[in-house]
Amino acid sequence: MQSCLSAYILFETWINTPMESYKRNQVLEAISVTRGEGPSPSEALRIAAKRLLDTDRILKRSPRSNDPEKSNYAFFSSEAPGRGSEVLFSPYEAFALLLGANLLQHGWPQRAAVKILRRARPLLEPKHAEILNWDTAELFDRQKIMQSAKPGDLAVLTTRAVSLVIASRKGPPVDHAADGSREVAVLEDQELMPFLRREAGISSTVIELTRLAHDLQAVLSKTTPSKRGRGSA
Repeated sequence: MQSCLSAYILFETWINTPMESYKRNQVLEAISVTRGEGPSPSEALRIAAKRLLDTDRILKRSPRSNDPEKSNYAFFSSEAPGRGSEVLFSPYEAFALLLGANLLQHGWPQRAAVKILRRARPLLEPKHAEILNWDTAELFDRQKIMQSAKPGDLAVLTTRAVSLVIASRKGPPVDHAADGSREVAVLEDQELMPFLRREAGISSTVIELTRLAHDLQAVLSKTTPSKRGRGSA
């Protein structure tokens, strides 16, 4: 009961906390810096981001659907605004675009990347907000990271790893997966290995989120919005 109450309080805090918003130029600059490419986004990154954003709009959404792929946008909070209005991105949506760009970089088709992040959003968005509230001194203490490392674990750069896992399979759906070939999960460190080891015949893509989320947010907070008319989506 206590854990349920704590989760409810955290969720209420999250949805009632005013969020900063960022223009497209800020998001692209922060993604570029986070990926080690410098403050000027490359043409490849700009094209990748545009394709992801366009695909998300083209797929549209049905908010009343029970399928998260259909009820959520991957990178937007609402429908496209009228002409002349700019789209602003929440910290989570900037983070989702970083994940999308990374998926493309690792060979995922853009349509698949958008669908994965749509499906993940109900789990990933509140977890992202939670991660950003964790103490960075504790999370990134090098000595504690080394002390907590165990044989058989994935190497991570944090004391509290959270992973986005995309499990691909052949066969019938597992749990509440929307299709039989792919399952998406957001898992903390102690949940990850049991999930990966549960059965044969699954190949998984694992993306550690904790360091990535804090690195991106640290850069985002230092960016400057461009003048009106640039950086719209």
